[in-house]
Amino acid sequence: MIARIWRGITLREKADDYLAYLDHTGLKDYAKTPGNRGVTVLRREQGEHCEIMLISLWDSMGAVREFAGENPEKAVYYPEDERYLLQMEPLVRHYEVAQQLFPDSPSRV
Repeated sequence: MIARIWRGITLREKADDYLAYLDHTGLKDYAKTPGNRGVTVLRREQGEHCEIMLISLWDSMGAVREFAGENPEKAVYYPEDERYLLQMEPLVRHYEVAQQLFPDSPSRV
C-alpha cells in the first residue's frame, strides 16, 4: 500500500471554504479512483495561516497514477486552488506503508 502526502497553506480565514472546495474536487476524485483506500485530512492553524495536509492511501503506484497521471510525484491542482493557496507546492511525497495499527488488531501490510 502507498501513502501519498500533499500539503497546502491557506489563510486561516479561508480554511473552511478551502476544505469545502476540496470535498468537491480532490477528495471526490480520490473516492472515485479505483485503488484508493481513503484519505485523512489534517488541519493545523498557525497564527493567520492554516496548513492542510492530505494523506491518501492507495493499493499501488499504479492506482496513484490513475489519479495523478504518468508523473505521480507532481501535485494535482484544480482551477480555483490559486484562490485559496498561498503557494502551489509542485511535488507530493509517496511512502510505502510498512505497518498500520488499529485498536486491538495490529496489522502489517
